[in-house]
Amino acid sequence: MRPKLDEIDRRILGELQRDATLSVDQVSERVHLSRNACWRRIRRMETDGVITGRVTLVDADKLGLGLSVFILVRTSSHDPDWLGKFNAAVHSISEITGVFRMSGDLDYVLRARVSDVKAYDRLYQRLIAAVPLTDVSASFVMEEIKDTTIVPVEIR
Repeated sequence: MRPKLDEIDRRILGELQRDATLSVDQVSERVHLSRNACWRRIRRMETDGVITGRVTLVDADKLGLGLSVFILVRTSSHDPDWLGKFNAAVHSISEITGVFRMSGDLDYVLRARVSDVKAYDRLYQRLIAAVPLTDVSASFVMEEIKDTTIVPVEIR
């Protein structure tokens, strides 16, 4: 069941998505709500699983991981044993930051951050050694135009 969120809940979520370091006092001031009421709403949204965590975003370039890669995967196997190996493989490779099972022609799209094409090749070699894949191709990001973790919370 999807939790009911009102406009104030959505404004709180918007503020916390933009800056999770805000104190409850700062959030309550920005959404025009008392501190205690704001704290209760945040706690309820955490309990309901609407807020699933708080993170620190880092600049991948400054960590030497300036190349974003989308890895397109097709497989001829979809049995539980293969899926278990695939899940273990993608979770064990820290450069893989997202894995998505797709509809259509592709089976999976993986998102990864690496330092360069040679580092991508090392990732690719580890992946294909861990699990059999029918077809793997990669697209390297030339320019990041928009990349956000913010989920739209406004009511449309």
